[in-house]
Amino acid sequence: MPPLDPHVAQILDSHAHPTQQDASDDEDALLSSLENDPSLTSFREQRLQQLHTELSRAKNLRNQGYGTYTEIKDDEKTLMEITTGTKFCVVHFFKDGFQKCAVMDRHLEKLAPLHLSTRFLRISVTTAPFLVTKLQIKVLPCVIAFIDGISVDRIIGFEGLGYTEDTFTTRDLEARLLRVGVLVRATTNANNDDRKKKENYGEEQEDGGDDDEWD
Repeated sequence: MPPLDPHVAQILDSHAHPTQQDASDDEDALLSSLENDPSLTSFREQRLQQLHTELSRAKNLRNQGYGTYTEIKDDEKTLMEITTGTKFCVVHFFKDGFQKCAVMDRHLEKLAPLHLSTRFLRISVTTAPFLVTKLQIKVLPCVIAFIDGISVDRIIGFEGLGYTEDTFTTRDLEARLLRVGVLVRATTNANNDDRKKKENYGEEQEDGGDDDEWD
């Protein structure tokens, strides 16, 4: 796949809608407005064609479950089928009531609509006893990156995400996943969570750290 033109990438990133129910209609409207906007004469035909291709691709991927942060609720067999049948996959093993798992959820939920080539999934450790044992998951949150069904990286707690043990930004997480190749490209607006919010995360941790052995 040829690299995205920077202008095309910026438009795609700025029109990622994690909560929008009908992204397809929005993409069609966006493309139509760009094609008819006389102020965008510098937006070359090549860029418009690439944008059209990427929007069509995005529409197809969303129909396959990409672009959302999805919880696997039925059983771990479903998770195994997805990870082995998907090129890029990021899985968060979590436990209800763990505050740090909730923090990780917020960041992954922001990344999912920005990285349509990657599936973003979450599964409770109580739903996946076999995988928890097989993958030796003992500390939460635990995020595992898979490429072609093979684990290429594991984030235990907030280890390696920068700043302090308990605070990091969506950009930090994106950079970590980019380094291991489970994300295709850096986005232009993954840092909308503003670093000052780390203070809020720190306040939420006053009840005690929970990136510890959960069983």
